[in-house]
Amino acid sequence: MAIQIVMDRTGDSHHPFNPSDLQEVAKAEQRFYELTNAGFTAAVRTGPGQISQIRSFDPSADETLFFPRLIGG
Repeated sequence: MAIQIVMDRTGDSHHPFNPSDLQEVAKAEQRFYELTNAGFTAAVRTGPGQISQIRSFDPSADETLFFPRLIGG
């Protein structure tokens, strides 16, 4: 089971999906592009305490994190 975790000002939401289910993968891919087009940064864990930004949907990623755009730096 893979999961997309969306972090925002209200906390976080978890969206699990089965990478073997084509309908669930399509929904997860749609969510990925909706979020990244809205300004979220997508990243996958690469090791303990490490992440790497991704720019395209990867259905094989165990966990994808979405961080909101920072305003005012």
